[in-house]
Amino acid sequence: MSSPILKLIAQRIALGILLLLAISVLIFAGTQILPGDVAQAILGQSATPESLANLREQLGLNDPAYVRYFHWLGGVLTGDLGTAMSSGQDIATSIKGRLWNTLFLAFWAAVVAVPLAIILGLIAVRFRNGWVDKLISGLALASTSFPEFFIGYLLVYFFAVKWQIFPAISTVYDGMPFGERMQAIALPATALTLVVLAHMMRMTRAAILNVMQSAYVETAELKGLSAFAVIRKHAFPNAIAPIINVVMLNLAYLIVGVVVVEVIFVYPGMGQYLVDHVTKRDVPVVQAVGLIFAAVYISLNIIADIAAIVANPRLRHPK
Repeated sequence: MSSPILKLIAQRIALGILLLLAISVLIFAGTQILPGDVAQAILGQSATPESLANLREQLGLNDPAYVRYFHWLGGVLTGDLGTAMSSGQDIATSIKGRLWNTLFLAFWAAVVAVPLAIILGLIAVRFRNGWVDKLISGLALASTSFPEFFIGYLLVYFFAVKWQIFPAISTVYDGMPFGERMQAIALPATALTLVVLAHMMRMTRAAILNVMQSAYVETAELKGLSAFAVIRKHAFPNAIAPIINVVMLNLAYLIVGVVVVEVIFVYPGMGQYLVDHVTKRDVPVVQAVGLIFAAVYISLNIIADIAAIVANPRLRHPK
């Protein structure tokens, strides 16, 4: 790999770190301006002024905001995410299992959604403006129009209540057999697949159609190559950069956008963990989960950028 590519990769990574640092400031500031008193929320309305003052001192709430921020950031950089106020449990330990569950769910949703979206996009291009293209585009548009909670409840109604094929509640636990775990995540993974499938398919179709208007594609068609051969040899390789970009953005959504789906199926992932502690006003948990979501989103965007640079030589020499 040549040095210009390494320089571009280093620039992307440095920019990502700066962006994550800026987001950490926003997350911390956002949780500090929330209404209410954290000490009061922990001790309840019957707490005495003395006990409230002692807890505020213990939690460091009397320190200036910038002191608390750097104390929190220092802990994050050393792997110490703090302790949950509502349960007293170590946040890093609690998040470890939750994050694994969310990644497991997102992985299997991506395994189904990514190849299926690309194949449907290629088929739509091959039969563009025909009934196959219109059918695929119509179904994709309909899928995009439905919010994920609606899709989730439809799946629960038909596959869990009416036909009783899959469980309505996606309970998973450590040591659970692989087959049972896959059955438990079938409905939430299907909901996530339907949510991201349409977007990826439409972007794949648009990217390839854009390349199909190029002169070299017309030349390939004039040489007598079949439509599939033109798409496979000339259009798809040149449209791979925007396709990778949209795939990575949707993979990021599968991880950070699972809150609604996890709540519907009571799936023990990061989204459910976040919602549980938002209702308890557990600020350290909200800060930790928010920062992890931001780190995942930024990391996948950096990977998308790097993949696009490697796949498209024109991006290595910006003018």
